[in-house]
Amino acid sequence: MASLDRVKVLVLGDSGVGKSSLVHLLCQNQVLGNPSWTVGCSVDVRVHDYREGTPEEKTYYIELWDVGGSVGSASSVKSTRAVFYNSVNGIILVHDLTNKKSSQNLYPWSLEALSKVSSPTGIIVSNGDYDREQFAENSVPLLLIGTKFDQIPENKRNDVLTRTAFLSEDFNAEEINLDCTNPRYLAAGSSNAVKLSRFFDKVIEKRYFTRDPSQVRACNFSFCM
Repeated sequence: MASLDRVKVLVLGDSGVGKSSLVHLLCQNQVLGNPSWTVGCSVDVRVHDYREGTPEEKTYYIELWDVGGSVGSASSVKSTRAVFYNSVNGIILVHDLTNKKSSQNLYPWSLEALSKVSSPTGIIVSNGDYDREQFAENSVPLLLIGTKFDQIPENKRNDVLTRTAFLSEDFNAEEINLDCTNPRYLAAGSSNAVKLSRFFDKVIEKRYFTRDPSQVRACNFSFCM
């Protein structure tokens, strides 16, 4: 198992949206009992079967890098945080479905990370404004995950889901809405589990089966730094 190929996936979003709980659920298939604030970055590993059930099936390590902080951090903090954006193969954008601001902040979060990993022709902002057409050219696979789905009142769920659908369109990414304290949202065979597996397959394909000079060459380090 130690010799498995691996990919690096960033987990980005505001503090308090549930990134640590999400990563723990994805990697350990367990609810995180006492989540705490992430300082800097924490890394956990998930084992994923690429193209499971097909002749091409192969097992990979998925490194999930939970990046702490906020988009409003001082430039010095952002500069320090930039080291975590090296050799990125995919990004999971996490927001709190009960906190509209956390959803809006996914735009600067994505810009901060993608400006470090995309080529100069892949800039996603024009004159400081979000540009959906340019963002569509982004080559880094993205997944949008909304947390605290259980905390949304029934009479407001349609409005919230409509808003997240726009986010999904903007980022050209599939969306998963869940409750990190309930593993059934990612139960095997569920639509969320299928979306998650499809995303990880895409990340692996981008890293190992696509010729892309903008990707880091033959990353041989244990954490692709």
